[in-house]
Amino acid sequence: MRHTIYEVLPHGGGPGAKTKWAVKKRTNERATAVYDDKKVAVARGRELAKGEPPSQLIVHTADGKFEEEFTYGSDPFPPKG
Repeated sequence: MRHTIYEVLPHGGGPGAKTKWAVKKRTNERATAVYDDKKVAVARGRELAKGEPPSQLIVHTADGKFEEEFTYGSDPFPPKG
């Protein structure tokens, strides 16, 4: 069974611009939604991921690096041991 992955990613920005936050389903080219506040984007991403288990939400930092991950439903890749 495949799982659905949602991501919270920086959107736009650039020199002097405020970073916005996109919630995106990994298989889609376009963002599901864009928010001014990262906390709001993460909350929306969690709602979407929880509604489609098994799923994951991967949150990135403003420079695009991995920050944290949430897994909902059965983890398709549980660690051994």
